[in-house]
Amino acid sequence: MELDAFRASLSDAAPPAGLSGALAALWWDARGDWDSAHRAAQADDSPAGASVHAYLHRKEPDLANARYWYARAGRPPCDAPLADEWAVLATELLNLTTKDGGNR
Repeated sequence: MELDAFRASLSDAAPPAGLSGALAALWWDARGDWDSAHRAAQADDSPAGASVHAYLHRKEPDLANARYWYARAGRPPCDAPLADEWAVLATELLNLTTKDGGNR
């Protein structure tokens, strides 16, 4: 799935089938449902889930908690605009999904 298609899916009632927890979290976040986004990120125990979890706590804002999750993800804390971080994360995760046949 490309980023444009992912964004277009935001008009649907639920995230597209087969998304990782991290991508589902970004989907819910883009829909303005931080709580559902946070639950999806918490359920994804991968570095991708930790990256999105960090982004969500940065957005909250709970910067101390965000720094913890950036460290868990093995990423430096982000200081780019939130919309830019969302797009970078979504693009990275969509590319990973494409590369491994949707198994992330």
